[in-house]
Amino acid sequence: MNGILSPLVLSQWQFGLTTIYHFLFIPITIGMATTTAVFQTAWFRTAKPKYLQLTQFFGKIFLINFAMGVVTGIVQEFQFGMNWSTYSRFVGDVFGAPLAMEGLLAFFLEATFIGLWIFGWDKISRRAHLATIWLTAAGTIISAFFILAANAFMQNPVGYTIDKARGRAELTDIWAVLTNKVALAAFPHTIVASFMVSAALVICIAAWHLSRNQHQDTMRPALKFGLWTMVGSGILTVLTGDQLGLAMVSTQPMKMAAAEALYKTSTGADASFSIFTLGTPDGVNELFSIRIPYLLSFLSTHTLNGTVEGINDLQAQYQTLYGPGDYTPIIWITYWAFRWMIGLGMLAVIISIIGLWVTRKGRSPRHTWMWRVAVWAFPLPLAAMIVGWIFTEMGRQPWIVFSLLKTKDAVSPNVTGLDVLISILAFTAIYGTLAVVEFRLLKRAAQKGPDDAPALDEESGRPAETVTVY
Repeated sequence: MNGILSPLVLSQWQFGLTTIYHFLFIPITIGMATTTAVFQTAWFRTAKPKYLQLTQFFGKIFLINFAMGVVTGIVQEFQFGMNWSTYSRFVGDVFGAPLAMEGLLAFFLEATFIGLWIFGWDKISRRAHLATIWLTAAGTIISAFFILAANAFMQNPVGYTIDKARGRAELTDIWAVLTNKVALAAFPHTIVASFMVSAALVICIAAWHLSRNQHQDTMRPALKFGLWTMVGSGILTVLTGDQLGLAMVSTQPMKMAAAEALYKTSTGADASFSIFTLGTPDGVNELFSIRIPYLLSFLSTHTLNGTVEGINDLQAQYQTLYGPGDYTPIIWITYWAFRWMIGLGMLAVIISIIGLWVTRKGRSPRHTWMWRVAVWAFPLPLAAMIVGWIFTEMGRQPWIVFSLLKTKDAVSPNVTGLDVLISILAFTAIYGTLAVVEFRLLKRAAQKGPDDAPALDEESGRPAETVTVY
């Protein structure tokens, strides 16, 4: 019973589940803000009503996700104090700085200009109104940077000193924290992957309407925009992911070894990348695999003859550095999460390339199942991002702050397993209700489609009547 009600295990499950739930809204919000800004820019430059309709339509989708992201994100901060007070005391001086910047700078930027965008359609000039949505989009991206900088400290601690008397890390160089090599690599990777998610949502909605011969004038350009955005963002995600992999190898070599289930240090052709592997139940011995020679060496070092350290050698090194203990993450989770991340993302890009081909020169897919594929492919890039974060966080274990604080030592000392269990049940009930609300709001807005093109004032070019996007 103690194992079932372990405060550590339950706190890990609670934080993991609530974080994944919160993350469902983040990439859509980031990508949809920019999508809305792009369509409004197209309307500003061309004055074509269809782009105003798309601006208003996807603006509604953006606002729904923005609101839900704010609500679910508040819970994350409470958990630091409730379940992870030891962690908060240890790292709060460092971790709090980028989070404070996110709240005071980025979130205020978003909140201010999103309000001006919502209520400023008939009150400010078209140029100023366009600037408000771009500043809102910039705010979502800047917000992501500060949060990633905070997380990067957990992956690669920099810019700190340890106060042994107080038993905590203290910030010495905020610039080092903000320019952490992991943060600088993770930031572009996360943003372009978010664009993949928003592109998938645009494709899904457009395909649903086009399959029913609805809103042809607006949904056909929306479909093209989504398909091209998916392909372009997919290429950039691969390139930025390569740079993130190099940063990971230099700061957390055990994570890369665990991603490949590589137990023995290998060089050149032996440092191969396995597409698929079957092993013994303990994961130590390989029974069957499909491998690409040299690929792991290239991914880790950008050379064909580079050396990739194995789990066994790294475990021995870590025991020398940090004392006795098991410093290996759960191999099957890191191995398969890494591959699901890559596979799901690539599948979304392949579907979009096929979509561009079958819709070239104004064509429409001949078979209804093609539309169904476009609609149901929406979760692919979102699922890829989620398993990517699972890989990122699980690959760091057993550390909550790499090399400084273990996860088992970070949980609140006075919280019981029953306390955490009760809060999990409460969060599940609340989040379940929010999920129903979110799904219904999105479904209703998406299925309704764009409103009819509003009449425009001849002098200002703005809508003659007040525009409502909420």
